[in-house]
Amino acid sequence: MTEEQHFPLTDYTEYPPEEMASRAGDFLARMKRRHTIRDFSDRHVDRSLIETAIAAAATAPSGANHQPWHFVAIGSAETKMKIREAAEAEEREFYAGRAGEEWLDALEPLGTDAHKPFLETAPWLIAIFAQKRGGVEAGEDRKNYYVTESVGIATGFLIAALHDAGLATLTHTPAPMGFLTEICGRPKTEKPFLLLVTGYPAEGATIPAHALKKKPLSDILTVL
Repeated sequence: MTEEQHFPLTDYTEYPPEEMASRAGDFLARMKRRHTIRDFSDRHVDRSLIETAIAAAATAPSGANHQPWHFVAIGSAETKMKIREAAEAEEREFYAGRAGEEWLDALEPLGTDAHKPFLETAPWLIAIFAQKRGGVEAGEDRKNYYVTESVGIATGFLIAALHDAGLATLTHTPAPMGFLTEICGRPKTEKPFLLLVTGYPAEGATIPAHALKKKPLSDILTVL
């Protein structure tokens, strides 16, 4: 075992209670303006902005600090076309009945179908992969722990970072997503977790009324 080391916490900033409340309220207000959209503009988004948001996602906590994630940022029109073709093939089977009646009924208020033009229109797709094996250092081959939880938290960081920067997002999960492994050239020890679409909203973009329904705090919070 490696010798345990600890370092002083030097970059923590404490705020007065009033400022803490203000900052928390401001963040809540900004996040309330976050909406999942399906109408994207093809406006250019600098690669550096996507890289900075992914760097923020990579600060997320993870099991044993193994950071069991890999992000593939896709701006190539050719690659986006391949992803759209593969995703729509899976989605056609999904909506034709593979999903089951209950799942399709749940999706009906959102108005989704197998047609996914946003996969080509949006300037960036971010394929997020969960790594079964890895370690603290790149190239290690050790078992990773709490992989789904860790990658889910990092994905939440990424969505918040992109929104806070001024971009819109869509979480897309065609089932199955194995085609992403091949198209993105990732090893079989990684599992596609989610495809995040990001860019500017198209002019006239809409939000389904169903998506605006959020449970009140009293329904999701218990204080003991």
